[in-house]
Amino acid sequence: MNAIGVGSYIAPHRHHLDPRNECLIAVKGLFAAVIFDSLGKISEIEFFGTQKVKNVNVGLELSSETWYPNFSMEENSVLFEVKEGPFDSSQAKEYPPWAPAEGSSEAKSYHSKLMVHCQQQLHLLRK
Repeated sequence: MNAIGVGSYIAPHRHHLDPRNECLIAVKGLFAAVIFDSLGKISEIEFFGTQKVKNVNVGLELSSETWYPNFSMEENSVLFEVKEGPFDSSQAKEYPPWAPAEGSSEAKSYHSKLMVHCQQQLHLLRK
């Protein structure tokens, strides 16, 4: 279970080193999974959550090849994350060279830009 605040930056990553799909299920709230291509360009934004938003499911499954972070779109959002085991923390995440690391000086600005994209897409869904 992961509780994620609206201002929390999770760096883009994938699970290619441990090639098993990941299933994300919203327990409470609303999330955006920002999907990137291999060069760091946004290819799509997938929303999932417990809120009633047009075309939004409660969860999604991501392949181990997918570069993404999850962002909370509402305070107090909680998600359940699961992959086939066993868990190996040394292979849990692979980070791309095109995104700032969590806690870096560039992270806040990068996160803000991504959240603007998420908010714009969410606004369109809510129309």
